[in-house]
Amino acid sequence: MTATMAIRPSMVRSYHVTTGGGIDGLSLRTHKPRTPGEGEVAVAVHATSLSFRELLVLRGQYVLPVKPDVIPVSDGAGEVVAVGPDVRRVRPGDRVTAALFPRWLDGPLEPAYLPQLGGSLDGMLTELAILPEDALVHIPDHLSYAEAATLPCAAVTAWNALTGDGRGIQRGQTMLVTGSGGVSLFAVQFAKLLGARVIATTSRADKEQRLRDLGADEVINYRDIPNWHTATRELTAGRGVDRVVDTAGTLEQSLKSVAVDGHIAFVGSVSGNWPPVDPRLLFGVAATVRALAVGSRAQFISMNNVITAHRLRPVLDQVFPFEEAVAAYGYYESASPFGKVIIKIR
Repeated sequence: MTATMAIRPSMVRSYHVTTGGGIDGLSLRTHKPRTPGEGEVAVAVHATSLSFRELLVLRGQYVLPVKPDVIPVSDGAGEVVAVGPDVRRVRPGDRVTAALFPRWLDGPLEPAYLPQLGGSLDGMLTELAILPEDALVHIPDHLSYAEAATLPCAAVTAWNALTGDGRGIQRGQTMLVTGSGGVSLFAVQFAKLLGARVIATTSRADKEQRLRDLGADEVINYRDIPNWHTATRELTAGRGVDRVVDTAGTLEQSLKSVAVDGHIAFVGSVSGNWPPVDPRLLFGVAATVRALAVGSRAQFISMNNVITAHRLRPVLDQVFPFEEAVAAYGYYESASPFGKVIIKIR
């Protein structure tokens, strides 16, 4: 495919970030769209979704480089409207999203794969994104653009946490998921599809039943039970869980919850706190602690095959129009949403 379609409209709007300025660092601007070059694709973005990563970018706390004046947000979905020379994988009219790390196609993460959308590369909070062909992933047919926009960061991270260590979660095993953020909700859904027993934690009584409705077999409220690892042990007859998806930075309690030779997928710390951990806890259970960086395009495609086969639907909380993106960020930061916060562009 070598022809390039005309891009319409002639002007597009994009948000840009002044890093370190927080939500006040977001600004909306109008500019001429760039024509896709060789191996590039123009995508009319229909929807984006927010993750904790986006707040770190705004605060100047993101662990990877962020270029000045970047268009933020890694997660978005839309329609291909134009292709550059020699594009083979997609064509105009295709519904697509994009891998957060466009160069990480398969295999282990390497330094050359670290450029990422909404950080060192322009992201998806724009009416028209110019993306590398290799980054694109087709959307499952049963999902809306808003639902598909939730997948690149949170869903792929959860999929990697459950399947990316070479063993993967097995039917009949028990998994502990901390919190009810985007990664955690996808982890609950995926674990149930893969036949696991799921224990979830939350601090909110109003979220307990919602987690059960999503698939959690047991829910521990850590406001009521601060030493929730003790409750986890009780629920597993003292053995501990086979796997933990730790999104809260509670590594000490995760180690106290996991079984011998278990696996902890360490996603990060939404609280920003990184308490010290006694290494003897790690040796005491001979567990594997694996830090995650989302996942590859191959993992994304594998995940989408499962989503398609089971007709899984992501959990959405609120949808904001493009013009209210600042309000969407504010809501995401302060409201403790249950499900993804969407910014709808068209």
